[in-house]
Amino acid sequence: MNSIEKTIARQLLAIKAIQLNVEKPFTWASGWRSPIYCDNRKTLSYPAIRKLIYENLAQTVNEHFAEADMIAGVATGAIAHGALVAEYLKKPFVYVRAAPKAHGLENLIEGYLPDGCRVAVIEDLISTGHSSLTAVNALRKAGADVLGMAAIFTYEFDLARRHFEKADCLLYTLCNYAALIAEARDARYITDDDLDALRQWRENPDQWQTPC
Repeated sequence: MNSIEKTIARQLLAIKAIQLNVEKPFTWASGWRSPIYCDNRKTLSYPAIRKLIYENLAQTVNEHFAEADMIAGVATGAIAHGALVAEYLKKPFVYVRAAPKAHGLENLIEGYLPDGCRVAVIEDLISTGHSSLTAVNALRKAGADVLGMAAIFTYEFDLARRHFEKADCLLYTLCNYAALIAEARDARYITDDDLDALRQWRENPDQWQTPC
């Protein structure tokens, strides 16, 4: 675990952007029961944490996608983070909707995206990777050259890794599940029993059952 992973994990736990509850798990939109819930939009309310995140996302873009002409954010969670990264790097910005607007121009991509533009995508959270890669595919269909994606946090599901590999899309994240659990254990947010349950959940999230 590197220092930025540890720092981000600590901050996400401190402001309850990530919450852990094995006994009373959360229900995701997919229907999965989960002992962990992540809402990185909370970080926008904390200037120091917000700055820490966008500066490190910008550094990730500079290190891995230095040729990027433009930054794209994935709606809705990464619109603000993406715009902050674009401002920091002095680059143009667009964002990608989950679905086209139902009125007006029915845009899927908001902003001006020149054909052949090299794009670095900003995302807040990677779970299965489906919604993130839907945005990547939309940008590609619109004529963009997507260099890859930088995200705040990933659950590190094997399913997501396979999806990104199949889509031929590079992914870099500031923090991940392993770093989060290590920090939560060290800070005594969780017990040893919780740790076992959390490990079991990550291995089989769609089949996980609340411990009796």
